[in-house]
Amino acid sequence: MEQKSQEDLDKYYMKLSIVEANKSIPLESAYCVGAVLVDPKTNTILSTGFSRELPGNTHAEECCFLKLKNQEKENIIPSAADVIKNSTIYTTMEPCSKRLSGNIPCVEHILRYGVARVVLGVKEPENFVHCTGVQLLIDKGVEVTILDGFQEECLKPNRHLDLKF
Repeated sequence: MEQKSQEDLDKYYMKLSIVEANKSIPLESAYCVGAVLVDPKTNTILSTGFSRELPGNTHAEECCFLKLKNQEKENIIPSAADVIKNSTIYTTMEPCSKRLSGNIPCVEHILRYGVARVVLGVKEPENFVHCTGVQLLIDKGVEVTILDGFQEECLKPNRHLDLKF
């Protein structure tokens, strides 16, 4: 069987992230984002998430992490932190660096868990806050890839908003 290139894998997982984003229920005060957390050594999906999937005004990336924390609590996996460390997260939109709700920003979760690579489809529009997620991640040594050709598909779940760039 032919091994897929990293570019092909990135496109595949971004398409899955877009499927997740389309599960989000639109709100006038929030984006609809999807995420897929992957073990890059085995190309295994560790977790998926979408905006507000779990209670507590959760973001897509946050849902990926919370699901693994729940598996740890249920003794399905020994340590969510160990599973997440050095993973790659695919997200349709730039991970947030500031949250108006007061919840922990996704960038902080990514850094705390030691995610090695973040692949995104589009930078966060300026509707709610000025996001500096990409720069914060790069400054802390996280590899960041912005995929070309996915902007329209990644923004489509947010057509309920008048997006500002």
